[in-house]
Amino acid sequence: MYKLLLLAFCAFVFSVTYGAANEKRVICYYGSWATYRNSLGKFDVSDINAGLCTHLVYTFLGINTKGAVISLDPYLDYADNWGKDNLRKFNALKQQNPELKTLIAVGGWIEGSAKYSLMTAKPALRKNFIDTALEMVRKYNFDGLDIDWEYPNRYDSVYGPADVNNFSVLLKELREEFDKYGLLLTAAVSSVKKVASQSYDIPVISQYLDFINVMAYDMYVATNPVTGHNAPLHKSAHDEDVPIEDLYTVDGVLEYWLSQGCPSEKLVLGVPLYGHTFKLTNAKDNGVKAPSNGPGIAGPYTATNGVIGYNELCQKFGKESWNLLYDDSAKVPYAVQNDNWVSYDDADSLTEKVQYALKYNVTGVMVWSIETDDFRAICQDEDYPLLRAINNALGRDVVAPSTTPAHPQIPATTVSTIICKEDGFQANPEDCSSFYYCIRDANGNLVAKLLHCPANLVWDQTNQICNYPDQVIC
Repeated sequence: MYKLLLLAFCAFVFSVTYGAANEKRVICYYGSWATYRNSLGKFDVSDINAGLCTHLVYTFLGINTKGAVISLDPYLDYADNWGKDNLRKFNALKQQNPELKTLIAVGGWIEGSAKYSLMTAKPALRKNFIDTALEMVRKYNFDGLDIDWEYPNRYDSVYGPADVNNFSVLLKELREEFDKYGLLLTAAVSSVKKVASQSYDIPVISQYLDFINVMAYDMYVATNPVTGHNAPLHKSAHDEDVPIEDLYTVDGVLEYWLSQGCPSEKLVLGVPLYGHTFKLTNAKDNGVKAPSNGPGIAGPYTATNGVIGYNELCQKFGKESWNLLYDDSAKVPYAVQNDNWVSYDDADSLTEKVQYALKYNVTGVMVWSIETDDFRAICQDEDYPLLRAINNALGRDVVAPSTTPAHPQIPATTVSTIICKEDGFQANPEDCSSFYYCIRDANGNLVAKLLHCPANLVWDQTNQICNYPDQVIC
């Protein structure tokens, strides 16, 4: 009897361990500054669907000249002085999904490289970084830390090539401290060989990191003299003679990182939920690698020439005339409108990337970033269509969100006709805390999308914002 019980217990432990080791991760970065965006682009912690990610990463904290981790936006991060208290709210999402893990990211593009080059070079500054990072993680109940140094030995680095070893030393020292508390340690890293080879000792950093989030996007950006794909899976016809590890492609990235000693069980493929826009030099020359004259259109919410969120782009496709194209070699879509050229990903191209990466047994997929998915379901019937496609491709079961009738009293089939007289926002006559956004479908018919204000706010039709109740006649 004892042997049977022991055998059953061992089988149980094996199944749990094997299942945990083979569960695929969905690591979602959240850009906290999206709360400042206008209209339908505004994205708060309350807009996060906690069931679509296994790991959520809050971005970004920074460091000061003493190496200490600090908030870059105290109003957003803390409750002091009537702040938004995001760090606490972010971790409260684990009440919705007890399996969710949260991390806090330090660094990012705006922080640059110089401060991190200086910090990692000096033992005292490294210790200050580790102590304050640990304090922040534990105080707000995060499950770990994500390092986003962009990038060692590049751009405004102070110590240049010495950064490579100094970064490894920092990770080693972090690992030693974080292991005392069972905390996760991850990093977001540059992807292609030409740049990653300058910044990382891949076998060494792989020892200390739980996950390595490889940013396999921004392969071609609007500052390039020709158009190109943001995140091509394979090479285009123009790149026939380039060796795979030298390619600016997802398959080239996977080949390089794995060949350099990154274990597949730690490798996370990063994919974009946004696109890059180019201004064509000649509207008639509009293929891949066509001459470009700099950044193209900006999205109405992200408001940055050369970059556009999927949520912004899909609305443009619904309202404007675009020529939607597909590069059968690179396995990604692109779009052209006069002298506007856009590279982007959709649900199909992301699915294909994920399925390809699974052949290498990567541990999961990372997205940058959730607030540029169609999180309000403006263009589709379901929210987060890109993130849902990724989950499906990974074989993860995602519980469908609870649905709210389009209108409490009026049948859903007639809401659009009654509510929508023109494009744009319309008040919900029976619920002040919600409102409609009227948009045209593929047939040109107006369709009403029911949206909800954050807690304690109501819809202000005059100013077309969610406002405080005492400011609105409802």
